[in-house]
Amino acid sequence: MLFLTDANGIPLACSRPIAGNHHDAFQITRHFTDMLLSLKQSGLTTNGLFLNADAGFDTDDLRTLCHQHEMMDNIDPNRRNGSTGNNFFDELLYKKRYVIERTNAWLDAFKAFAIRYETNATHWFGLNLLACIILIIKKL
Repeated sequence: MLFLTDANGIPLACSRPIAGNHHDAFQITRHFTDMLLSLKQSGLTTNGLFLNADAGFDTDDLRTLCHQHEMMDNIDPNRRNGSTGNNFFDELLYKKRYVIERTNAWLDAFKAFAIRYETNATHWFGLNLLACIILIIKKL
């Protein structure tokens, strides 16, 4: 699953689970569009937001989507796919990417209590949503 968080690590949107063993950017256009639609349905705007992402998400499709939704993409250039680094990249802003990593680690630790029930993508998605709800309640 992919997650979008705010600057404090609070989950704002997530993608559906992706079955199989895939790279980070597998069907990124579909999943990112679904997450942005979810944000807009919640009344949140994406204009002027920054997307911090690691080199696994360095694709032209994702950068194009960000620009279409008036977001700044701060994606670490992936040297292996021939990226020349001509895109915007702010090292100081990128260092704040740890909040999503912290959120992912917390969610991974949380769902471990029911790992035997995670044989179904719907169950896994539901457990992650439950964990997100608990994280939000704790922050309130």
